[in-house]
Amino acid sequence: MEHVKKRQSLSEIPIHYKQTLLFAGIVIVAANLRPALTSVGPLIPLIQGDIGLSQLAAGSLTTLSLLTFAFISPLVPNIAGRIGQQYTLLFGLGVLFTGIVIRYFPHVTFLLTGSLFIGAGIAILNVMLPGIIKESFPYKIGRMTSIYTTSMVLTASLGSGISIPLAQGASWGWQMALFIWVIPVIIAAFCWFLIAGHQEARLNSQAKTVNKGSCVYLSPLAWQVTMFMGLQSIGYYVTITWLPEILNQLGNLSLSYAGWMVGLMQAASLPAAFAVPIMAGKFRNQRGIILIIGAIAVSGLILLLLSSSKWFLIVAVVLIGIGQGGSISLSLALLSMRASTSQQAANLSGMAQFAGYFFAAIGPFLGGVLYDVTGGWLLTICMLVVVSLAQVAVGMGAGRDQRV
Repeated sequence: MEHVKKRQSLSEIPIHYKQTLLFAGIVIVAANLRPALTSVGPLIPLIQGDIGLSQLAAGSLTTLSLLTFAFISPLVPNIAGRIGQQYTLLFGLGVLFTGIVIRYFPHVTFLLTGSLFIGAGIAILNVMLPGIIKESFPYKIGRMTSIYTTSMVLTASLGSGISIPLAQGASWGWQMALFIWVIPVIIAAFCWFLIAGHQEARLNSQAKTVNKGSCVYLSPLAWQVTMFMGLQSIGYYVTITWLPEILNQLGNLSLSYAGWMVGLMQAASLPAAFAVPIMAGKFRNQRGIILIIGAIAVSGLILLLLSSSKWFLIVAVVLIGIGQGGSISLSLALLSMRASTSQQAANLSGMAQFAGYFFAAIGPFLGGVLYDVTGGWLLTICMLVVVSLAQVAVGMGAGRDQRV
């Protein structure tokens, strides 16, 4: 009886409070999508010194999570169809919490197992957010995607930025520097526990109706959206992985200065990540925006090829950052814009993020292979130019004013 009364009281929350809770819940979940991953890289030397982690195992900490993203993503809409979108998101937060806790223990087995759980948890959250935005804010998709993408990018930078200060400056050690990211997970779970009660019955009913006979894999538009996300993932992860060494070789910059340039690229991506989904929501199709983003990215890559001047390289890095910020936020917005229902958005999200993170995992590997074969970065940069042009080409289809 108490359980029923609690659910009834939640359903009686005024609509503006529900919307405020949903807004806060989406922002807090977005803040959990990256820092558990980005906090690892700076701490790898400390982890290796403490437990003797090999280079292969160290590289696997991130790669395992990305591959888990890819292979869990297509399964998430089926889970949501059974237990509902809100509870699926809570389940994802629980899996992420478990992964962060497991990773606390200083042994390679726990580190790798924790990475798998973290990848699975973030994959669930990644897939569910576009559908929840479609359901909860159908007339504010661009604005909400803008806000959640910016939250995601900011906390990703924060995760990598404060790891060493916490581990060494605050003398917390690498374990606590990684474990601290359990706090925003707990906050998000509390928020979504409040949200889930008064919406779940309606969402469950819709999910079961939409799932019957629904297959996004048969839609050419769905494949165009999927390829747009996959190609932008290649560009982002190849750049984030190899840009310091590219700048070191082409511009004769020190690795520390080149690392600062990567930070500049991420900073340049923030305004575009915020602005592009809002702009996209104001137009019936997004082809013009895709052309502009593509032109900016290609211009930056060509400038990277043609000049070794420090100032031209700074301009190139800023242009690449703008292109990437716009691409990732628009690819996430398209998951909701091209879907007719929240469940369809979740299905499309699962499909697109499978391709996106699979390409994300193999992109840096291909870039490294091209360097090993040629002894230089020319072919890798040319590959990025081709990827950007291909992204524009599929974007002309993905940007149409149609629904899957």
